[in-house]
Amino acid sequence: MTGLQAIVLAIVQGITELFPISSLGHAVILPAILGWNVDENAEGFLPFLAVMHLGTAIALLGYFWRDWYAFAGSVVRFRDPAGAADRRLFWRVVVATIPAVVIGFLFEKKLKAGFAAPTLAAAFLVVNGVMLFFAERLKRAGGRPLSELSFIQALIIGFWQCLALIPGMSRSGATMSGGYLLGLSHEDSARFSFLTATPIILGAVALEAPKLIKHHTGFGVLSLVAGAVAGVTALVSVWALMRWFKTHEVKGFDPFALYCGLAGAGAFAWLVLGK
Repeated sequence: MTGLQAIVLAIVQGITELFPISSLGHAVILPAILGWNVDENAEGFLPFLAVMHLGTAIALLGYFWRDWYAFAGSVVRFRDPAGAADRRLFWRVVVATIPAVVIGFLFEKKLKAGFAAPTLAAAFLVVNGVMLFFAERLKRAGGRPLSELSFIQALIIGFWQCLALIPGMSRSGATMSGGYLLGLSHEDSARFSFLTATPIILGAVALEAPKLIKHHTGFGVLSLVAGAVAGVTALVSVWALMRWFKTHEVKGFDPFALYCGLAGAGAFAWLVLGK
Protein backbone atom coordinates (compact mmCIF):
# COMPACT_ATOMS: atom_id res chain seq x y z
CA MET A 1 0.00 0.00 0.00
CA THR A 2 1.38 3.39 -0.99
CA GLY A 3 1.31 6.51 1.14
CA LEU A 4 -1.28 8.15 -1.12
CA GLN A 5 -3.55 5.11 -0.93
CA ALA A 6 -3.31 5.05 2.86
CA ILE A 7 -4.17 8.75 3.16
CA VAL A 8 -7.12 8.41 0.78
CA LEU A 9 -8.44 5.43 2.75
CA ALA A 10 -7.99 7.41 5.99
CA ILE A 11 -10.00 10.37 4.69
CA VAL A 12 -12.71 8.03 3.42
CA GLN A 13 -12.71 6.22 6.77
CA GLY A 14 -13.08 9.45 8.72
CA ILE A 15 -16.09 10.48 6.66
CA THR A 16 -17.87 7.18 6.10
CA GLU A 17 -17.52 5.81 9.65
CA LEU A 18 -19.78 8.59 10.93
CA PHE A 19 -21.87 9.48 7.90
CA PRO A 20 -24.49 6.73 7.46
CA ILE A 21 -22.85 5.39 4.29
CA SER A 22 -20.73 2.42 5.51
CA SER A 23 -17.01 2.79 6.14
CA LEU A 24 -16.39 -0.96 5.77
CA GLY A 25 -18.26 -1.01 2.47
CA HIS A 26 -16.10 1.81 1.11
CA ALA A 27 -12.91 0.18 2.42
CA VAL A 28 -13.81 -2.99 0.49
CA ILE A 29 -15.16 -1.34 -2.67
CA LEU A 30 -12.74 1.54 -3.23
CA PRO A 31 -9.52 -0.47 -3.77
CA ALA A 32 -11.37 -2.80 -6.16
CA ILE A 33 -12.82 0.11 -8.16
CA LEU A 34 -9.48 1.92 -8.40
CA GLY A 35 -7.54 -1.24 -9.14
CA TRP A 36 -5.28 -0.85 -6.12
CA ASN A 37 -3.08 -3.80 -5.23
CA VAL A 38 -4.36 -3.99 -1.66
CA ASP A 39 -4.80 -7.44 -0.15
CA GLU A 40 -7.75 -6.97 2.21
CA ASN A 41 -7.37 -10.53 3.47
CA ALA A 42 -3.75 -10.00 4.46
CA GLU A 43 -2.95 -10.36 8.16
CA GLY A 44 -1.82 -6.75 8.34
CA PHE A 45 -4.89 -5.14 6.75
CA LEU A 46 -7.25 -5.39 9.72
CA PRO A 47 -4.62 -3.96 12.07
CA PHE A 48 -4.20 -1.07 9.63
CA LEU A 49 -7.96 -0.49 9.73
CA ALA A 50 -7.85 -0.72 13.51
CA VAL A 51 -5.36 2.15 13.74
CA MET A 52 -7.67 4.30 11.62
CA HIS A 53 -10.65 3.29 13.75
CA LEU A 54 -8.71 4.29 16.84
CA GLY A 55 -8.31 7.76 15.36
CA THR A 56 -12.06 7.88 14.78
CA ALA A 57 -12.81 6.77 18.35
CA ILE A 58 -10.51 9.46 19.75
CA ALA A 59 -12.34 12.04 17.63
CA LEU A 60 -15.70 10.86 19.02
CA LEU A 61 -14.38 10.98 22.57
CA GLY A 62 -13.16 14.51 21.91
CA TYR A 63 -16.47 15.70 20.47
CA PHE A 64 -18.67 14.04 23.11
CA TRP A 65 -16.27 14.46 26.03
CA ARG A 66 -18.92 16.21 28.12
CA ASP A 67 -21.20 13.18 27.84
CA TRP A 68 -18.47 10.74 28.83
CA TYR A 69 -17.29 12.99 31.66
CA ALA A 70 -20.87 13.14 32.96
CA PHE A 71 -21.22 9.36 32.58
CA ALA A 72 -18.05 8.74 34.60
CA GLY A 73 -19.11 11.15 37.34
CA SER A 74 -22.62 9.72 37.59
CA VAL A 75 -21.36 6.13 37.83
CA VAL A 76 -18.74 6.97 40.47
CA ARG A 77 -21.31 8.94 42.48
CA PHE A 78 -23.95 6.26 41.95
CA ARG A 79 -26.08 7.42 44.87
CA ASP A 80 -26.20 11.05 43.79
CA PRO A 81 -29.71 11.79 42.44
CA ALA A 82 -28.28 14.69 40.43
CA GLY A 83 -26.59 12.20 38.08
CA ALA A 84 -29.61 9.94 37.58
CA ALA A 85 -30.27 11.09 34.02
CA ASP A 86 -26.65 10.57 32.97
CA ARG A 87 -26.54 7.12 34.61
CA ARG A 88 -29.76 6.21 32.86
CA LEU A 89 -28.35 7.12 29.44
CA PHE A 90 -24.99 5.48 30.16
CA TRP A 91 -26.53 2.09 30.97
CA ARG A 92 -28.63 2.28 27.82
CA VAL A 93 -25.47 2.87 25.80
CA VAL A 94 -23.98 -0.22 27.47
CA VAL A 95 -27.05 -2.32 26.66
CA ALA A 96 -27.03 -1.16 23.02
CA THR A 97 -23.44 -2.38 22.54
CA ILE A 98 -24.09 -5.94 23.73
CA PRO A 99 -25.67 -7.49 20.58
CA ALA A 100 -22.89 -6.36 18.23
CA VAL A 101 -20.20 -7.55 20.63
CA VAL A 102 -21.76 -11.01 21.00
CA ILE A 103 -22.64 -11.55 17.34
CA GLY A 104 -19.34 -10.08 16.13
CA PHE A 105 -17.42 -12.45 18.41
CA LEU A 106 -19.42 -15.54 17.42
CA PHE A 107 -19.29 -14.96 13.66
CA GLU A 108 -15.95 -13.13 13.30
CA LYS A 109 -14.42 -15.52 10.76
CA LYS A 110 -17.51 -15.71 8.55
CA LEU A 111 -17.94 -11.95 8.60
CA LYS A 112 -14.33 -11.37 7.56
CA ALA A 113 -15.03 -13.33 4.38
CA GLY A 114 -17.03 -10.32 3.19
CA PHE A 115 -13.77 -8.34 2.89
CA ALA A 116 -12.99 -10.28 -0.28
CA ALA A 117 -16.40 -9.57 -1.88
CA PRO A 118 -16.57 -5.98 -3.17
CA THR A 119 -19.61 -6.77 -5.36
CA LEU A 120 -21.46 -7.97 -2.25
CA ALA A 121 -20.48 -4.78 -0.42
CA ALA A 122 -21.72 -2.68 -3.36
CA ALA A 123 -25.07 -4.52 -3.34
CA PHE A 124 -25.51 -3.99 0.39
CA LEU A 125 -24.61 -0.33 0.01
CA VAL A 126 -27.77 -0.07 -2.10
CA VAL A 127 -29.67 -1.92 0.64
CA ASN A 128 -28.28 0.58 3.14
CA GLY A 129 -29.70 3.41 1.04
CA VAL A 130 -33.09 1.70 0.89
CA MET A 131 -33.01 1.31 4.68
CA LEU A 132 -32.38 5.03 5.18
CA PHE A 133 -35.04 5.98 2.63
CA PHE A 134 -37.78 3.92 4.28
CA ALA A 135 -36.72 4.79 7.83
CA GLU A 136 -37.30 8.42 6.92
CA ARG A 137 -40.85 7.65 5.79
CA LEU A 138 -41.98 4.97 8.23
CA LYS A 139 -41.51 6.91 11.44
CA ARG A 140 -44.81 7.53 13.19
CA ALA A 141 -46.00 10.99 14.11
CA GLY A 142 -44.76 12.31 17.44
CA GLY A 143 -41.62 11.20 19.17
CA ARG A 144 -39.72 10.88 22.42
CA PRO A 145 -36.62 12.52 23.85
CA LEU A 146 -33.47 10.47 24.31
CA SER A 147 -33.95 10.67 28.08
CA GLU A 148 -37.06 8.46 27.77
CA LEU A 149 -35.40 5.64 25.82
CA SER A 150 -36.07 2.34 27.59
CA PHE A 151 -33.68 -0.61 28.06
CA ILE A 152 -35.68 -2.68 25.57
CA GLN A 153 -35.54 0.10 22.99
CA ALA A 154 -31.79 0.48 23.54
CA LEU A 155 -31.41 -3.27 22.99
CA ILE A 156 -33.43 -3.05 19.77
CA ILE A 157 -31.11 -0.31 18.52
CA GLY A 158 -28.22 -2.61 19.46
CA PHE A 159 -29.61 -5.32 17.19
CA TRP A 160 -29.97 -2.78 14.40
CA GLN A 161 -26.28 -2.02 14.90
CA CYS A 162 -25.46 -5.65 14.06
CA LEU A 163 -26.38 -4.96 10.44
CA ALA A 164 -23.08 -3.10 10.14
CA LEU A 165 -21.22 -6.41 10.44
CA ILE A 166 -22.14 -6.83 6.76
CA PRO A 167 -19.85 -4.83 4.42
CA GLY A 168 -21.95 -2.15 2.77
CA MET A 169 -24.31 -1.70 5.72
CA SER A 170 -23.55 1.36 7.82
CA ARG A 171 -23.24 1.07 11.61
CA SER A 172 -24.25 4.69 12.13
CA GLY A 173 -26.97 4.39 9.50
CA ALA A 174 -28.44 1.27 11.11
CA THR A 175 -28.43 2.67 14.65
CA MET A 176 -29.78 6.03 13.49
CA SER A 177 -32.55 4.30 11.55
CA GLY A 178 -33.42 2.12 14.54
CA GLY A 179 -33.49 5.08 16.90
CA TYR A 180 -35.48 7.20 14.48
CA LEU A 181 -38.11 4.50 13.99
CA LEU A 182 -38.40 4.22 17.78
CA GLY A 183 -39.36 7.87 17.98
CA LEU A 184 -36.07 9.72 18.46
CA SER A 185 -35.26 12.81 16.42
CA HIS A 186 -32.50 12.73 13.81
CA GLU A 187 -30.23 14.62 16.19
CA ASP A 188 -30.89 12.35 19.19
CA SER A 189 -30.58 9.25 17.00
CA ALA A 190 -27.20 10.48 15.79
CA ARG A 191 -26.03 11.33 19.31
CA PHE A 192 -26.99 7.89 20.64
CA SER A 193 -25.41 6.26 17.59
CA PHE A 194 -22.10 8.02 18.17
CA LEU A 195 -22.14 7.30 21.90
CA THR A 196 -22.60 3.59 21.21
CA ALA A 197 -19.97 3.74 18.45
CA THR A 198 -17.17 4.66 20.83
CA PRO A 199 -17.05 1.44 22.93
CA ILE A 200 -17.73 -0.68 19.83
CA ILE A 201 -14.81 0.87 17.94
CA LEU A 202 -12.49 0.72 20.95
CA GLY A 203 -13.49 -2.90 21.50
CA ALA A 204 -12.67 -3.75 17.88
CA VAL A 205 -9.29 -2.04 18.24
CA ALA A 206 -8.60 -4.01 21.43
CA LEU A 207 -9.50 -7.23 19.60
CA GLU A 208 -6.94 -6.43 16.91
CA ALA A 209 -4.27 -5.34 19.42
CA PRO A 210 -2.45 -8.73 19.42
CA LYS A 211 -2.23 -8.54 15.62
CA LEU A 212 -0.95 -4.97 15.87
CA ILE A 213 1.88 -6.27 18.04
CA LYS A 214 2.55 -9.32 15.85
CA HIS A 215 2.46 -7.36 12.59
CA HIS A 216 4.61 -4.46 13.66
CA THR A 217 3.95 -2.70 10.37
CA GLY A 218 0.57 -1.81 11.90
CA PHE A 219 2.52 0.57 14.14
CA GLY A 220 4.47 2.01 11.22
CA VAL A 221 4.64 5.70 10.51
CA LEU A 222 2.24 5.33 7.57
CA SER A 223 -0.43 3.71 9.74
CA LEU A 224 -0.03 6.31 12.48
CA VAL A 225 -0.35 9.13 9.95
CA ALA A 226 -3.44 7.44 8.49
CA GLY A 227 -4.91 7.15 11.99
CA ALA A 228 -4.31 10.84 12.65
CA VAL A 229 -5.84 11.83 9.30
CA ALA A 230 -8.86 9.62 9.96
CA GLY A 231 -9.27 11.20 13.39
CA VAL A 232 -9.16 14.79 12.15
CA THR A 233 -11.53 13.94 9.29
CA ALA A 234 -13.90 12.19 11.70
CA LEU A 235 -13.95 15.21 14.02
CA VAL A 236 -14.98 17.49 11.16
CA SER A 237 -17.50 14.88 9.97
CA VAL A 238 -19.29 14.48 13.31
CA TRP A 239 -19.45 18.26 13.72
CA ALA A 240 -20.95 18.66 10.24
CA LEU A 241 -23.39 15.77 10.66
CA MET A 242 -24.71 16.95 14.02
CA ARG A 243 -25.27 20.42 12.56
CA TRP A 244 -27.04 18.88 9.56
CA PHE A 245 -29.48 16.87 11.68
CA LYS A 246 -30.07 19.80 14.02
CA THR A 247 -31.37 21.87 11.09
CA HIS A 248 -32.86 19.10 8.91
CA GLU A 249 -35.29 17.09 11.01
CA VAL A 250 -37.44 16.54 7.90
CA LYS A 251 -35.89 14.20 5.31
CA GLY A 252 -32.52 14.32 7.04
CA PHE A 253 -31.56 10.84 5.79
CA ASP A 254 -32.50 11.46 2.16
CA PRO A 255 -29.14 12.77 0.82
CA PHE A 256 -27.33 9.78 2.31
CA ALA A 257 -29.95 7.34 1.01
CA LEU A 258 -29.57 8.80 -2.49
CA TYR A 259 -25.78 8.63 -2.32
CA CYS A 260 -25.79 4.99 -1.17
CA GLY A 261 -28.22 3.99 -3.90
CA LEU A 262 -26.26 5.67 -6.68
CA ALA A 263 -22.78 4.79 -5.39
CA GLY A 264 -23.71 1.19 -4.65
CA ALA A 265 -25.43 0.62 -7.99
CA GLY A 266 -22.62 2.36 -9.87
CA ALA A 267 -19.94 0.35 -8.08
CA PHE A 268 -21.81 -2.91 -8.63
CA ALA A 269 -22.18 -2.21 -12.35
CA TRP A 270 -18.51 -1.22 -12.63
CA LEU A 271 -17.30 -4.33 -10.82
CA VAL A 272 -19.55 -6.73 -12.74
CA LEU A 273 -19.48 -5.22 -16.22
CA GLY A 274 -15.90 -4.02 -16.04
CA LYS A 275 -14.52 -7.54 -15.75
